[in-house]
Amino acid sequence: SVLALNGKIRKVGEKMLASNGKKVDFASALQSCEEVGGTLAAPKNEEENIAIMDIVKQYNQYAYLGIRKGETSGPFKYINGMPLNYSNWHQHKQKCVEMYIDGTWNDKKCNMYRLTICEF
Repeated sequence: SVLALNGKIRKVGEKMLASNGKKVDFASALQSCEEVGGTLAAPKNEEENIAIMDIVKQYNQYAYLGIRKGETSGPFKYINGMPLNYSNWHQHKQKCVEMYIDGTWNDKKCNMYRLTICEF
């Protein structure tokens, strides 16, 4: 199932963000992004956070971010293992991270169905 980029596409800095509007669990969202050469969108600064929030608002759906805790409980990291250098938390307790429509983050179980937004 290739990620058809007939959804919303945005450019922010050197990054392209795209969503197909589909709501799936974290693993499926990550897989669909990786299949097309990207990864789950993960804001590295406020400008990127706002661009992802704009897509979240367009679909009016919470979205998973490319951020999660490791297998052992520890700090949240980007999918590639790098530590977070920017965050916009609402609160936190779970293992995966979703973005609310107001752009704040909430950690959430990874098996919920959330909007897929990829970055390239």
